[in-house]
Amino acid sequence: MFLRKMKNKKTGRTYLSIVQSYRDKDTKKTRSKTIQSLGYLDELEKEYADPISHFEDEIRKMNQERDQKDTSITFSMDKNQRLQKNETNRKNLGYAALSKIYHELDIHTFLRNRQRHTKSGYDANSIMKLLTYGRLLYPASKKHTYEMKDTFFEKTDFSLDDVYRCLSFLNKHKDELQRWMHKRIQEQYGRNTSLVYYDVTNYYFEIDEQDDMRRKGVSKEHRPDPIIQMGLFMDTDGIPITYGLHPGNMLDKQTFIPMLREIQKNFDLGRTIVVADKGMTTGDNIWYTLSAKNGYILSYSIRGANRKFKEYVLNQNGYRSIGKDFKIKSRLEPREITVTSRSGKKIKKQVDEKQVIFYSRKYAQKAKADRAEALHKAKDLVNNPSKYNKATTYGAARYVKNLAFDKKTGEILKNSQKTLFFDEEKLRKEEELDGYYAIMTSEYKETDEKIIDLYRGLWKIEESFKITKSDISSRPVFLSRQEHIESHFLTCFVSLVIARLLERRLAGKYSVGSILESLKKASCSHLQENYYLLDTFDDVLMDIKEKLGIDLGQKYMSLKEIKKILGETKIS
Repeated sequence: MFLRKMKNKKTGRTYLSIVQSYRDKDTKKTRSKTIQSLGYLDELEKEYADPISHFEDEIRKMNQERDQKDTSITFSMDKNQRLQKNETNRKNLGYAALSKIYHELDIHTFLRNRQRHTKSGYDANSIMKLLTYGRLLYPASKKHTYEMKDTFFEKTDFSLDDVYRCLSFLNKHKDELQRWMHKRIQEQYGRNTSLVYYDVTNYYFEIDEQDDMRRKGVSKEHRPDPIIQMGLFMDTDGIPITYGLHPGNMLDKQTFIPMLREIQKNFDLGRTIVVADKGMTTGDNIWYTLSAKNGYILSYSIRGANRKFKEYVLNQNGYRSIGKDFKIKSRLEPREITVTSRSGKKIKKQVDEKQVIFYSRKYAQKAKADRAEALHKAKDLVNNPSKYNKATTYGAARYVKNLAFDKKTGEILKNSQKTLFFDEEKLRKEEELDGYYAIMTSEYKETDEKIIDLYRGLWKIEESFKITKSDISSRPVFLSRQEHIESHFLTCFVSLVIARLLERRLAGKYSVGSILESLKKASCSHLQENYYLLDTFDDVLMDIKEKLGIDLGQKYMSLKEIKKILGETKIS
């Protein structure tokens, strides 16, 4: 508020009033509203020795009281006021927590430095923030995210074409940005990479066209669409380190060596122990890991092992019971692996490793439950083969003997010589191994319990994949140009890192999904002039206030107060 002095040109008299300025959200221009009319200066001089100084002091006190939130606000509402076309009265404020992490990682500095000497007419940082905040709170296509830009209190003076142009810029710097974020996390969070987790998933495209990256392969969701493979490394605390994209027809195990080579070369991890599931347990992967002076903790397929190993697993000698439903045993044992030489020749190598075997009744029950549907389908398939084809027998076919398909149509072939029957022997052999798991490791000095505990941390990376596919909806992918696809996954990776760090800042008290849901609800509605009404404050937001110093619990806020909160999140 300020003191306005209006001089009448005809009479020469000066009129005083207390006025408040505000920014019109539609015209973007500054407007003013009279708070109190005081009167003519010559009349006020009869009451005050110096009216101007007196009222300026009063206004100063009023501003101080307002800043201290001790003053009340009176609104005058016009019930006949109509909404303007495309008017955005609802804005999100929960993204302040995301902004805090974004700027702690100094992503804004990285992008501004890389764009400084380019001739691009857009702000890459502004676009990256929109794509990241939008991906976390309102996941959608790039076009729809752009159309929702006014949902945030950020500058968005760029076009949709600028967004697509920026994707090419982001793709150019994607590898360097990952390394930049890694160093910031090392500095601010003391990242622990003595143990890293690795896994692979894939993402589908709702188009049938294939290229060098989009290829039809083994889809995790059993879809026929082209897919792209993503390998992801994660640190000991569950924070992603780096990712890599691979053609959809590349096998999971084939991604391991190029990804490990990349992370060793560019992320300065030193010796590390790689934890991965049985899909990575190949001779080539193990030999490369050891040759690079690293260690491994890998699960091992008991069902695919030789008879001698299965006998060791099922032999009850040596098991230690941990409660009534869990038992462990281990041994130090040399194992022969097959390694591909540089010439392509297969050669035999021997590795000395610790083999940890454990049995869990809970896992045995889960295996039985997981198999139940396939068994039911297999028995129905034996009795009603005409109901099925190659695609619809998925999961059940392995339990049916004499099953053959037409290579062209996928239909089940009828053979009068061989009738279909349920494979009881296969089921018995599978049930015999239910609940047993094997882990192979180079870390022979660690206890059995520690090895199992470290391996179980792999669920964190599986959860990260679930977050990308559900909470931030990274698929299906709607882009077609490879550089745009690469940038899409970069923004998904940045979003995932921010979400995981926020989860950590809140001491793991809430899931990423519940955090994002609270931030999405933390929105406000424009009331009048520069004032907004907030309508949600829950446990997550309360902890964000406690842990991050971002207070979103005030019911009414001025635009000035909102900008102050957001401004403070940008101080890294």
